[in-house]
Amino acid sequence: MKLNPPLDRREFLKTSLAGAGLLLARPLSGLAQTEPVKPRAASDRVLLGRTGIRCSFLAQGTGFNGYRRSSEHTRMGQEKFTRLLRHAFDEGGVNFLDLADLYGSHPFVRNAMKGVPRDRYVVLTKIWPRKEDWNTPSGGAREEVDRFRRELDTDLIDICLIHCMLNDKWPQEYARIREELSELKQKGVVRAVGVSCHDHGALKLAAKDPWVEVIFARINHKGGSDYSCDDSVEAVTQTLKTARANGKAVVGMKIFGAGKLTEASAKDASLRYVIGNNLVDAMTIGMLTPEQVDDTIERINKTLKTI
Repeated sequence: MKLNPPLDRREFLKTSLAGAGLLLARPLSGLAQTEPVKPRAASDRVLLGRTGIRCSFLAQGTGFNGYRRSSEHTRMGQEKFTRLLRHAFDEGGVNFLDLADLYGSHPFVRNAMKGVPRDRYVVLTKIWPRKEDWNTPSGGAREEVDRFRRELDTDLIDICLIHCMLNDKWPQEYARIREELSELKQKGVVRAVGVSCHDHGALKLAAKDPWVEVIFARINHKGGSDYSCDDSVEAVTQTLKTARANGKAVVGMKIFGAGKLTEASAKDASLRYVIGNNLVDAMTIGMLTPEQVDDTIERINKTLKTI
């Protein structure tokens, strides 16, 4: 399908008032009009900070062991990928999809969600800003986002992040990406912007940077590099509380330690810690099978009922 040209702001407001995730959230100003309601289930629609975007509390990740535009999710092939996403969406009520250029998941999601109205699911994706043997960045965001939209066959990206920030100099290093993402947001092509962080300095800066609306942050009850966190659990906890107090939408990742927390008791302990301390607006987990989806939803639902 040929990609439509970007909508101007007036047309966007007329035609996309119910756009991706706005069925339950009206504001388009970027400011939340009501206090967020705490979820009671993984499928409950939650408000992401001050973005006006509502989505399921649980996001389906697509980037487990992701690199060079592939991941365990895409390497399973389109048929299994589609079965996984549609089970999470149709059976589990999970409408928040976590993508990235690094994972190569855009065309897989396009095919998996074919026929589903675009306003029924929320797309988050990420720009890899560094030159690699598989990636030659433009230095900005316009070219990347236009390509993402073609790969996804959509006019609208709900959330676009700069991927994998490694130090507290990222605002200067990626100033052009920030500027172009802001322009795309003004045009209605992107609804919210932010960063994913793999460094505590980067995370602390994101927690207070006015430009940042959404933060992907690594958090679980163990903390430390052994469990794919950026600092001790106590240090990261304080930063996430600061971020949320500043109105940032925090999406927790590595909740199960990037696959290292495999025991049921460890998974439950991590969920109790992250949810019980009110550290995140939502969380993404890279579930690989329908059975894992069902198990994760059950664990989250149980945790939400007991805190």
